[in-house]
Amino acid sequence: MQAVILAAGVGQRLGAEAQQRPKSLLEFDGISLLARHLHILAHYGIEHVSVVTGYEHAQIEAALLASNNTLKLDISTLYNPEFRLGSVISFHTAAPILTSGDDVLLMDADVLYDMHMIDRLIKTRHANCFLLDRDFIPGDEPVKLCVQNNRLIDFRKRIDKNLRFDFQGESVGFFRFSAAMATGLIERAKAYIEADRNTEPYEEIIRDALLADTTAFGFEDVSGLAWIEIDFPEDIERARQEILPAITLPQSIST
Repeated sequence: MQAVILAAGVGQRLGAEAQQRPKSLLEFDGISLLARHLHILAHYGIEHVSVVTGYEHAQIEAALLASNNTLKLDISTLYNPEFRLGSVISFHTAAPILTSGDDVLLMDADVLYDMHMIDRLIKTRHANCFLLDRDFIPGDEPVKLCVQNNRLIDFRKRIDKNLRFDFQGESVGFFRFSAAMATGLIERAKAYIEADRNTEPYEEIIRDALLADTTAFGFEDVSGLAWIEIDFPEDIERARQEILPAITLPQSIST
């Protein structure tokens, strides 16, 4: 199994808080989000990690070089020079990994989270798996997962008001895909690019695959595990005050 971390975005909504750094290099207790990803993946035996870069890619490459001095990981970068054009292109940039014939963990880089979320993805019985958190505040910002009869039936920020479902949860932004599904997603991404749909969120590609066959996907309910996606300045403060004290980390970070 390999891991892909999507870290190409500019993070414009953070404003001055970003300080001309990629969001993945924001530090909490002196440790960047990117370094936390690497330590957690190494802890669970993921040896091959690819990072899709774009904005300030040289900073990320330098940070990865420093991390690789202490972690036994095969780390590579995939540069998206068109990172300002949308996340679909960044997703497609990961094609060499997603079509490699391995199962893949796909992860957004801008998440601070409890390490047990990765444990759940690795140990899941589902070949293609979402992480779902029922404890979220409804609104337009969360990417929602809708469940009916214990099956996922939709996945996006704005859900059709007429859709019937048993419950909703927020997507963490981490996924597990089988080799076959990963290859199929890249084919869909290529079609998006050819149709000039670059500006749509890459999650729409995954949604298309879900709607094409809801039986192909499952989910793990991670409600109760602490996490936060860093999008706005207030997220940074909440991460420091609420999330950091509540998360479990590998010993390689916490000591």
